Amino acid sequence: MKASVGDRIVTASGVVGAAVREGVVVSVRSADGSPPYLVRWSDTGDESLVFPGPDTVVRHDPGSEGTTERATAGAGVPTRSTTWHVQLTVVESSGSTTAEATLVAGPAEHGDVGPLRGVGHARKDPGDQEVPVIGDEVAAGRALRRLADALLGQAEEDISARTGNRAHVHP
Repeated sequence: MKASVGDRIVTASGVVGAAVREGVVVSVRSADGSPPYLVRWSDTGDESLVFPGPDTVVRHDPGSEGTTERATAGAGVPTRSTTWHVQLTVVESSGSTTAEATLVAGPAEHGDVGPLRGVGHARKDPGDQEVPVIGDEVAAGRALRRLADALLGQAEEDISARTGNRAHVHP
């Protein structure tokens, strides 16, 4: 794996459900561009020394030479990396909570497809104590599940359109 100042580093978490981290290479310690790299993380602004593993992708600055690489057992393997953004809006009123999850920036191939969305609802039992965060969690979880179903449905449509065969993607 080789990187230059200005390249982006994307690292998947080793923990299920944890966030993917993205940062910019601000310093390369070796003349040949090999690790370690000093990276400024976009989520915190902190800088740290990075020794990339197999869960890391280097996205080269458009002005630099080379292709995107992924570190794997010492050999660079071309790969693709993209970031999708989901917006979650939660509204609570009188013991009822509604959440809307919207995929606001997904794959560029779907330019003509409107944003995908899922809506979830939660209602407090009249005898229960008012704890708004619980309603938020239930409604948001339901909305995200419905968004996931919509995304899988879109994938089925795309596969069917490309192959000419009816597709089913198992959740």
